Amino acid sequence: MATSRRRLQPNSNLVQKCFEEDGFSQTFKNLLSSLPKAKGWLSPHLYNYEGFWLTALHLQGTLFFQHNFQSQESDILLVTSPKSGTIWLKAMVFTLINRMQYPVLSQEHPLLTSNPHDLVPFLELEYAQEKYPIPQKDSSLTSPRLYSTHLPYVSLPESVKNTKSKIIYMCRNPRDIFVSLWHYISKLRSQESEMIPFDEAFHMFSNGFTMAGPFWDHVLSYWEKSCEMPQKVLFLKYEEVKEQPLSHLRRLAEFLDCPFSLEEEERGLVDEIIKLCSFDNLSNLEVNKSGKTLFGNDNGVFFRKGEAGDWKNHLTDEMVHRLNQITEDKFKGSGLKL
Repeated sequence: MATSRRRLQPNSNLVQKCFEEDGFSQTFKNLLSSLPKAKGWLSPHLYNYEGFWLTALHLQGTLFFQHNFQSQESDILLVTSPKSGTIWLKAMVFTLINRMQYPVLSQEHPLLTSNPHDLVPFLELEYAQEKYPIPQKDSSLTSPRLYSTHLPYVSLPESVKNTKSKIIYMCRNPRDIFVSLWHYISKLRSQESEMIPFDEAFHMFSNGFTMAGPFWDHVLSYWEKSCEMPQKVLFLKYEEVKEQPLSHLRRLAEFLDCPFSLEEEERGLVDEIIKLCSFDNLSNLEVNKSGKTLFGNDNGVFFRKGEAGDWKNHLTDEMVHRLNQITEDKFKGSGLKL
């Protein structure tokens, strides 16, 4: 298995575009005016589309994505809600499926010089950069093609749902997600406007007003699909992967039909991949300390702590109870526990 290495060049600063809604076509503005809207974290507004909240920029890209993307049987789609270990998952899967083309210990490994978001870009943001609907992208890429998205299952193109392409979903407990998301958005907002107060952001998150939210509905949709179609959708929990990274990397390899050989196991390849893709290693690479991604912002904003349980340093008892109660109510009867 091998995927051609590629790096998109941004057409504009996507972070800046999140603050602007004047550059869209009148037809798209008419659509926005017909949708329920709420205050955004980074953009002026979030818009409710197919039951989930998206920025205008993400919605534009989603529409192009839905109408133009043609999935191939061998495609791999990585899915997360924001701040669920996305960059870590991208690094692991990219390294896993490209281990023949890019030896893990090579000084020329792409992860040493490229942020994982550049190696595995978000499809809705790729399409959002286009001014007009675009034809099928990346048809020349070597199989399997590796992509990512924050979109809920309902918003995926029908070709993704109806082919044998595989989906890997990683979730994280909502307490850590909220804290990580607030810090992340605060870093981005500091470039353009003042931070959202912590209490206000908590109210927005717990009421579902967040990118690709409500968080609980997003998670539950993929959990249900993983139960219905385990051969197509693999459901991972961030905390469990952190606790047992070796066994979960092997699980990923089995799911993607590229299991580790006995020879690879004996020479410690699984450990080497985990080390290369670890938070400590990625966050200390020069490219992730001083470089910029296709989003137009510093790579460093994607790295904070990468810990499980950091919410204990930020949330009040009342906040914890609120999130726990929502989680219990939303997931009741599903068999899912976070």
